[in-house]
Amino acid sequence: MTVHWKLVVDCSDPHVQADFWAAALEYRREDHSALIESLRQAGQLPDGSTTQAHGRDAWLDYTAVRHPDDEFEKDTDIGLGRRLLFQRVPEGKTVKNRLHLDLHVSPEKREAEVARLEGLGATVLYRQDQPIGVWTTMADPEGNEFCVE
Repeated sequence: MTVHWKLVVDCSDPHVQADFWAAALEYRREDHSALIESLRQAGQLPDGSTTQAHGRDAWLDYTAVRHPDDEFEKDTDIGLGRRLLFQRVPEGKTVKNRLHLDLHVSPEKREAEVARLEGLGATVLYRQDQPIGVWTTMADPEGNEFCVE
């Protein structure tokens, strides 16, 4: 049996994070507007739970991105494969991540990818050239570390 999973990222602005990671990974932002409208029509939408993002209804405190080739629920646009969910939390990041993503690119494209990610809002923290590999450790717009290998 295959286990479906999503990686949940705590953050202060889920929509900024989703925009960054959708562009960084070339993923697709999920469109939850049909689900929101369905809940609104049924009188089940809590006050203050939505916002506008990219010209459509979106959850205020949650949003997600998914791999464009993976399956998804047609009625809700929720991904059933590789997926990142961003959820608003009140506290900011204070220490190094215990879990991070490694983005794999070919060695000759690594610096161009680092520059592209900087253009999206990431920052370079440091570069490593070790016997086990070469990588650049970066931070996303909220300071979460990730590596480009």
